[in-house]
Amino acid sequence: MTAEPPRLLLVMQTDDASAGRCVAQLQRRGLALDYCYPLAGQPLPTTLDAYAGTMVFGGPMSANDDQKLPGIRAELDWIPLALASGRPFLGICLGAQLLARALGATVKPHPAGLAEIGYFPIQPTAVGQAVFDAPLHVYHWHREGFDLPAGAELLAAGERFPHQAYRYGAHAFGVQFHPEVDRAILEHWVTEGADELGAAGAQSAAEQRDRHRRHDAALDRWFDGFLDQWLGVDGASRPVIP
Repeated sequence: MTAEPPRLLLVMQTDDASAGRCVAQLQRRGLALDYCYPLAGQPLPTTLDAYAGTMVFGGPMSANDDQKLPGIRAELDWIPLALASGRPFLGICLGAQLLARALGATVKPHPAGLAEIGYFPIQPTAVGQAVFDAPLHVYHWHREGFDLPAGAELLAAGERFPHQAYRYGAHAFGVQFHPEVDRAILEHWVTEGADELGAAGAQSAAEQRDRHRRHDAALDRWFDGFLDQWLGVDGASRPVIP
């Protein structure tokens, strides 16, 4: 019998969300992808025994919306289960903020009301050089940032929002930016979210397209290498499940 491929759980925040470059890169590693939509009322799994890892993606809501959005409350309550499983966990933008909140940290707007929308540089910390071997321009779309959770290691910092990437334990990571964004997602966001491009600190659509041309190849190379490190890919290019 042919063995079933390892599965990865993708937690999406909106019905029309795209996992972008993540799909091709994960499938190339032999992973089958399962999608879950907690804000649409879908239940999160009660065990992660069947999964090689979890990605929690971003969305337009706030990590502080748990009082009015049951799906956000469900994710905050579920993240400790995901961490306890020992499976790789990656929180992207809102996902990183939800992870930070689940670990007891605060999520809040920039003190000067600035947004971070477009491509901005991040710098690896000393400990983060094992994950980021050089400064990197990454894609953002957010107005809130997070305090560093107790016990977490800061891996990369930014000027406007200082906490850009962190690791908690051996397997859980949070990134404030959007490594999944490809050109199709960028075009969708700058069109559907055009009214947000006037926010203080946001780059114009033209600036974002130009910076995508200049920086996307390096971001793609970094993310490809990061996935191998995150998943613990073995010599057969298949994820190692704890």
